[in-house]
Amino acid sequence: QVQLVESGGGLVQAGGSLRLSCAASGRSFRGITMGWFRQTPGKEREFVAAIGWSASTYYADSVKGRITISRDNAKNTVYLQTNSLKPEDTAVYYCAADLSRPWVVHGNGDKYDCWGQGTQVTVSS
Repeated sequence: QVQLVESGGGLVQAGGSLRLSCAASGRSFRGITMGWFRQTPGKEREFVAAIGWSASTYYADSVKGRITISRDNAKNTVYLQTNSLKPEDTAVYYCAADLSRPWVVHGNGDKYDCWGQGTQVTVSS
C-alpha cells in the first residue's frame, strides 16, 4: 500500500492559482501512475489529471490548458498546478495511486487502489 497526503488547498478568487501537492510514502514510487480527482457534495467523483512514471500525462477536457500535473520522483510527490480557477473548480481534490497497472496512464477512478484524504479548494466569484 501507499499512503498519500494532499496539501495546498485553500480559498482563492476566480482567476487565481493554487498548487496542490501529494506526498506518497510506504513503498517505491517507481512505475506508479498517479491521478488527481475532485468531488463536490451531491456529485460524482470527477477525473482531473493523471501522470505516469515517465511523466506522460492525461487530462480531462474540462481542465486542459488551465491545469498541469507533474511529479518529482526523487521526492515521491505529485503536483497539480491549477491556474485561471473558476467557481466551478470548487471541490475536494483527491490524490490517488494505481498500483496494479504499471506504466498505464488513465482516468478510471475505479482502478486506482489508494486515495488520500483530500484537500479543499474553494474559488470565490
